[in-house]
Amino acid sequence: MFTIIVVAGWNGFLGTRASLMMDVVFLAMWVIVPVMLWSIGQVKYHRRYERHARVQLSLGILLGVAITFFEIDVRIHGWRDRARASRFWVEGAWNDWIDASLVIHLCCAIPTAFLWLFVLVQARRRFPRPVQPNEYSSIHRKWARVTAMETILTAVTGWIFYYFAFVA
Repeated sequence: MFTIIVVAGWNGFLGTRASLMMDVVFLAMWVIVPVMLWSIGQVKYHRRYERHARVQLSLGILLGVAITFFEIDVRIHGWRDRARASRFWVEGAWNDWIDASLVIHLCCAIPTAFLWLFVLVQARRRFPRPVQPNEYSSIHRKWARVTAMETILTAVTGWIFYYFAFVA
């Protein structure tokens, strides 16, 4: 299936000009953000550490797979041809709204990917099994908060770019 998606450069399913993988990542973030926040609530308010760990690891894997396929699709097929019909497109120039929104999105998305990896790896290494609070908890909370905020910013800036490039 991977080869078909990447080679075909299929159109998306949301009725916009976006590719299939653009639509998948766009929708995935609508699921990942609320589930991430729910998972944080599970540990913060209910002390369900093991559930939180399983959900966060699952989200991290889901994000990693989706982003990998997305990046392959974008590297092979690009996105600019699909964005040319946008009312914000200016041929042969810096496309103020499209390019600016992409730059802002990438400034959020790239660090977020590394933060997710860092937080997940450190949590797996430093928390006991079954997962329980320990001396690493305060450090984990600090970096996890930064990662959660960055994830939300990545989603919002991605949705804005998606609108400017593929909807408008």
